[in-house]
Amino acid sequence: MPVPFDKQAYWHDRFSTETSFEWLLGSAEFMSIIKPILTSLEPSSARILHIGSGTSDLQNYFRHLGFLDVTNVDYEPLAADRGRQLEKQAFGNVKMKYAVADATQLHLSNDSGGECCKFDLVVDKSTVDAISCGGEDQVLQMASCVKEHLAPGAVWISLSYSASRFDIERLPFDVQVLAKVPTPKSKATDPDIFHWCYLLRPK
Repeated sequence: MPVPFDKQAYWHDRFSTETSFEWLLGSAEFMSIIKPILTSLEPSSARILHIGSGTSDLQNYFRHLGFLDVTNVDYEPLAADRGRQLEKQAFGNVKMKYAVADATQLHLSNDSGGECCKFDLVVDKSTVDAISCGGEDQVLQMASCVKEHLAPGAVWISLSYSASRFDIERLPFDVQVLAKVPTPKSKATDPDIFHWCYLLRPK
């Protein structure tokens, strides 16, 4: 039976014991790929949205670079707890935001009211892969939510195991490959397998 990555119950059970895990790439390697994008942002004012934060320590890497206005979202409440724990372990306090929300029904409001919060960068590490287990329409719903939360000129960076993750009709983004990262081989004769880092700009 396939793992039900699109079901909240799976993540609740997993995060009840898991304290730290990185999907596809470690945070340091992921940050090295997106560094050219980050250099165009001002750490003191840029707003970053990390969707499907899980038990990753990616938020800590943003904070090390001076980005504090980082919102980490996951639809399992235990993920928010894990994120706060990881930040506090690294820095002694918690300054970033942690929210419980479904990436396919995302509506983050500004503190001042119901207006949709806009971000200068949106990232996910394989969250889109988990959501794709629920079908193509779920990916389109996530894409629509991401687009709604992008500030003018902002982009979405998505890490996936799939070479065709965004080959979807009606996708409201132009897609380019930012990086194609080979996975380790056990033997030299093993087939080439890659992880794909996509840069998506709204149409």
